[in-house]
This record gives sequence, structure tokens and C-alpha cells, in this order.
Amino acid sequence: MKHGIIVCISLVLLVSCSDKNKYDVQSDKNYENSKVNLEATEKKNPPAFVKVTGGRKKNLIGQTVVKGKLYNNAKVVTYKDVTLKLSFYSKTGTVLEEDIETIYEKVSPGGSVSFKSKYFTPKGTDSVGMKVISAKY
Repeated sequence: MKHGIIVCISLVLLVSCSDKNKYDVQSDKNYENSKVNLEATEKKNPPAFVKVTGGRKKNLIGQTVVKGKLYNNAKVVTYKDVTLKLSFYSKTGTVLEEDIETIYEKVSPGGSVSFKSKYFTPKGTDSVGMKVISAKY
């Protein structure tokens, strides 16, 4: 009788241990698949995950100094060489000039990078708009 109980307990433990290993392997596969899918999504559309904020001021020699910060909202992909479109506006909102600027820095997932650029902008420039066009990974 004691021998039968020991055999039953051993079988229960063996089955529960083997099921756990199968679950862990399946869980790892699901995690890796979701990570690959997330990475593909983040690589497909960098402007959806890289955001830019900032502003401008004039320096002593009349240049417009544009200071900003790039934020990487992606979970997996590190972006680099982020290309921005800078639009310089008048007080009435008319676009006076547009420039393309590339920030040659790496922005890690969840991280940020500051940048600064100087321009001689058209007379009457009141504000600047910034938009992420592309980024490499």
C-alpha cells in the first residue's frame, strides 16, 4: 500500500514538472515572437516612435538657434541618424523657409537626445516647427 502511494505521488510530480517545462518553452516562444513582431512594427515606421520637441531663440549675431530634444517611444529598436524637417513661420503662420536637418546620434528605446542647430532665417521669422521625417536603425 505504501509502495502504491509513493508511485502515485512520484507520477503526479513527474507530470506536473514536465507540464511546467512545456509551458515555459511555449511562453518563451510566444515572448520571442511578440518581440520580433514589435521590432518589425517599430522598424517599419520610425516617425511614429520618434518624437521631437523644442524651440528657438536669436543669438547676438542674428542667427536663429534651434534647440530640441528627440524622444524614442519604441520598446525594442534603437534609432540613429534622425532626419527632421524644420519649418520657419511668420507671425501670420506663413511658411518662410524649410530646411532638412539630420541629428547624428543614437536614441535608445525609452531614451532621449538633445540637439542644437544654428540658422540664418528669413526676416520676419516668428516661430519654428519640427517634424521627424525618417530615422535609421
